[in-house]
Amino acid sequence: MSSRLSALVIWAAVAASLAYWGLRWLAQPIPVPSNATSVSMDSGSKGDFRRLLSGPAVAASQAIDPGAQSALAGRIQLRGAFASGDASGFSGVALLSVDGQPPRAVRVGQTVDGAMVLQRVDASGAQIGPADGPVALTLPLPTLPAPATGTLPPPTGVSTAPPPQGAPSQRDDG
Repeated sequence: MSSRLSALVIWAAVAASLAYWGLRWLAQPIPVPSNATSVSMDSGSKGDFRRLLSGPAVAASQAIDPGAQSALAGRIQLRGAFASGDASGFSGVALLSVDGQPPRAVRVGQTVDGAMVLQRVDASGAQIGPADGPVALTLPLPTLPAPATGTLPPPTGVSTAPPPQGAPSQRDDG
């Protein structure tokens, strides 16, 4: 019986080898298209891509004055935030309450109030400002309340005192 099984395994290996090499010899490779060119890293652009891909430079005249910043801080409150794991800060959601209204979820880039948009959300809070301008307001995340501490009341109906010496036990051996 073992000789039949070993013969089957050997002939299966021979058939698999013939199929593999037969397909390798008969298959025709696909030629490279005539319009294909090789890529060279030397011909790439050189320069600071952060300047190329960032927004336009903001003039100092667009800076927000401190009086407007404090007025804006009094109107907008950060209730919570969800930031993505990357350090860019370009994705995230903040729960913002404007003028005492119920909080609403605002994504980065969406309008908060008037011309102000949510510019960035990170682990420390949220930043709000004009769409193409500097940060006008930085809102820190609210601190968590202190944990509730205390002691539990003693259980009712249970005595913690030891039973008197001459009292009958509650065991019934009878």
